Amino acid sequence: MTDFDFVVVGAGHNALTTAAYLAQAGYRVGIFERRNVIGGAVVTEEHVPGFRFDLGGSAHIMISHTPVVSDLGLERYGLEYINVDPLFFAPFPDGSHITVWKDVDKTCESIAAVSPEDALAYRRFIDDWSMFAQKVVDAFLLPPTPKNLVDTLGTDSVDDPLRQLGPILGTYGQLVRRSFKSEKVRAVVAWMAAQSGPPPSEALSAAYALLHPLYHLGGVRRPRGGSGMLTQALGRMIEDHGGQIFTGHPVTRILTQGGRAIGVETADGQQATARHAVVSGAHIHTTLQLLGQTPPRSMDIGNGFGMIVRYAMNDLPNYNALPSSDDGQPGPQHRAIQFICPSLEYLDRSYQVFKQGRPSRDPALLSMTFSAVDPTLAPPGKHTLFLWGQYYPYDLASGEHWDEIAQREANRMLDTLAQYAPNVKDAVIDQLIETPLYLERTLGLLRGNVMHLEMRVKQMFTLRPGLKLSHYRGPVDCLYLTGASTHPGGGIMGASGHNTAKVILADLDGVKA
Repeated sequence: MTDFDFVVVGAGHNALTTAAYLAQAGYRVGIFERRNVIGGAVVTEEHVPGFRFDLGGSAHIMISHTPVVSDLGLERYGLEYINVDPLFFAPFPDGSHITVWKDVDKTCESIAAVSPEDALAYRRFIDDWSMFAQKVVDAFLLPPTPKNLVDTLGTDSVDDPLRQLGPILGTYGQLVRRSFKSEKVRAVVAWMAAQSGPPPSEALSAAYALLHPLYHLGGVRRPRGGSGMLTQALGRMIEDHGGQIFTGHPVTRILTQGGRAIGVETADGQQATARHAVVSGAHIHTTLQLLGQTPPRSMDIGNGFGMIVRYAMNDLPNYNALPSSDDGQPGPQHRAIQFICPSLEYLDRSYQVFKQGRPSRDPALLSMTFSAVDPTLAPPGKHTLFLWGQYYPYDLASGEHWDEIAQREANRMLDTLAQYAPNVKDAVIDQLIETPLYLERTLGLLRGNVMHLEMRVKQMFTLRPGLKLSHYRGPVDCLYLTGASTHPGGGIMGASGHNTAKVILADLDGVKA
């Protein structure tokens, strides 16, 4: 194989982002991916004829707060984003609903129909925490050094630091209970906070709810053609700048010499060398194993997280709380991400069952029908339905195997949605079930954790993936790290890839990042 300036392990969206910045800077980059398609957990494939399914992340929210798309000119490489509005739709068993729009005024009008008091409280919550939320994003876009964290998250990040320090240091369950009276409003804010993984009772987890104002600032977006169109555009950009991508070439070893990384070896025994450095976008446990090292137990992967079922559908969900129109056209409820989580207690119960090593009997769900805003995802008159459910353990206390119970648990998820939209069970054409084991086998998400490592405070910022590895530099010289295992963690943001590239380029210039 050819020698390169940089060799990149894996073609997830963060690894591709790092590679794209390096290629843009004029370096020769070679990327080696074990699957036959690039994208990692940001990939779209046709598993049912005519229907395009995302295998991993679907909603593009946080990437709107980064410069990645504009810096790399990805629109020139076929990336077209669709703005999704409303953002969220939450139906409730009593027939009421809340719609969260990008516009705060429209959102407050919707909340007022359920709880007039909380309409005012919601506006106050957005106003009080918008500056803090933006400062957190600023911190996401820098290496998590103590200086950078102080500079971005210092006392000027909130209007009244002494008054607001308490909420910041609490749990998000406490925060939403203190901020809102209605259990329905609490559920909406808490369920989005729960997407990072920690439960409402997790210590120091309030920041996940305090990011809520960002949804109104940046909105929700979808690449036309599916989530994987982001990584396809990244791949085209890299190749246009002279980079080479080798799919179907799993890396089996990171080569070292004299204490520095010098290249990689692939499963077929071929080697590629790196003049400057190796970049690993693989899971941190996988990366250490490629070095012949044993991952420390402190790098906690946890016991799974969620599971996904992708459906090819004849119809969109017809919600009791907001029925579909007679003409069959998608409504605002279908354009939004749909929340099935009626209360904070419901979410808590789901997590408690998960802690016992059992799949949630009443799972909290995200229902996503993005074909309502992007008809390219399904044949005319048909639709896609993606169900993400929490919480689902990788290791099952019952001793059962995921391959045995996958259909049972998928049925339970659909049954739960059918309590709110009874038509969905008869509308299914076909499905793809992504259990925690499937996520590990297919996407390299060890133990089914889509965030790589648990997103608890003990594994965030300067502690992600470990104190000595949190600045994107690996355990040997000339090895750099990127991906969800590093700061700021999981989600479709590209921040880690952006940061890793900046650190590498600064190191090459002899500037401390």
